[in-house]
Amino acid sequence: MSITTAQSTGDKKDGATTPAKPAFVKGLAGIVAVQTGISSVDGPTSTLLYRGINIHDLAERAQYEEVAFMLLYGHLPNSSELAEFDFHLVANRWLPAPLYAMLRQLPRDTVPMEVLRTTVSALSFFDPEIEDVSPEATQRKSIRLIAQLPIICAAYHRIRNGLEPIAANPKLSHAANALYMLNGEDPDPEMVAALNAYFVLLADHGMNASTFTARVVASTQADLHSAITSALAALKGSLHGGANEATMLALKEIGEIDKVDAWVDEAFANKRKIMGFGHRIYKNQDPRALHLNTWAEKLGHKVNQPKYYEMSLKLALSILRHRELYPNVDFYSASMLYYVGIPIDLFTPMFACSRVAGWCAHVVEQYDDNALIRPQSEYTGLRDLHYTPVESR
Repeated sequence: MSITTAQSTGDKKDGATTPAKPAFVKGLAGIVAVQTGISSVDGPTSTLLYRGINIHDLAERAQYEEVAFMLLYGHLPNSSELAEFDFHLVANRWLPAPLYAMLRQLPRDTVPMEVLRTTVSALSFFDPEIEDVSPEATQRKSIRLIAQLPIICAAYHRIRNGLEPIAANPKLSHAANALYMLNGEDPDPEMVAALNAYFVLLADHGMNASTFTARVVASTQADLHSAITSALAALKGSLHGGANEATMLALKEIGEIDKVDAWVDEAFANKRKIMGFGHRIYKNQDPRALHLNTWAEKLGHKVNQPKYYEMSLKLALSILRHRELYPNVDFYSASMLYYVGIPIDLFTPMFACSRVAGWCAHVVEQYDDNALIRPQSEYTGLRDLHYTPVESR
């Protein structure tokens, strides 16, 4: 194999050129590992694009179904394409009977993200195209998963509370069904609009940890369900998807607006991590937070519980007294989801119900121009040791 000059700028030994040692970058910060046409995240300008469209243009105008189609197929759907997409979503809003039986057998205190991860993996047993990794089959499987994730969340929540799961309503939108299947009541249109905006805002976000995990698994030519299961495992971590839950629990812990400053002072004094602030990419303003802030304020007044929104504003200002940190997407989504009526431990599963469209789009893109993702590592262990027989140790 030939080595180009650019690859062989290392030291020369005996007249030969040795390859330069790759630099170690902790957390792969700044390393470009993937080229994608799905979404663009620009930190300095606080810009997020889906397929070239600014998130501000989509957040209050687009339906999640349109955005999911666009991520999967590369363009906004026309009316007939959207109708067909909706038809397939409606047709796939159900779970195989054995999975309902499995959900009933789980301990009632099982973490919902664990339920979601395990059930998505188990869905692979029933998918007729599970081993087909062609773009067409993967897109069809993607539609099935987009339809099924909210069902898993709602069904388990009802089962753990001693209630029967509720079938989806074919006349309701994706966001509306997510709420309807939780409580069996026709959802308030404003609550639906808020959840739809949340789904739109969270549908994709560049090469985040869970998306990268999905692409790594897809690069091995593993099936879609394996890739999405791995993404769910990554999203479960508190440094990724769990921040929204932690934010709401912090607001609950603080309790009242006049206790915010003291709580923040103590948190900084004890070097306690405050979730919902700061971002690996955005150093100033997370563009998604702007829309969630607006919805949190509106819904707080609607349900006559503005306290948590007002505490959020005070918390953001209080943190700025100590350090220049700004709210990220998880911060205002916490109070917004709470006002919508989502149980706190279902916040991260709701994140997944949105992000699954982006994950699936990335898996399709990975299959389309695949290379096995296999970075190098830098060995930091001991050398020149020797085996010692067990009786001499």
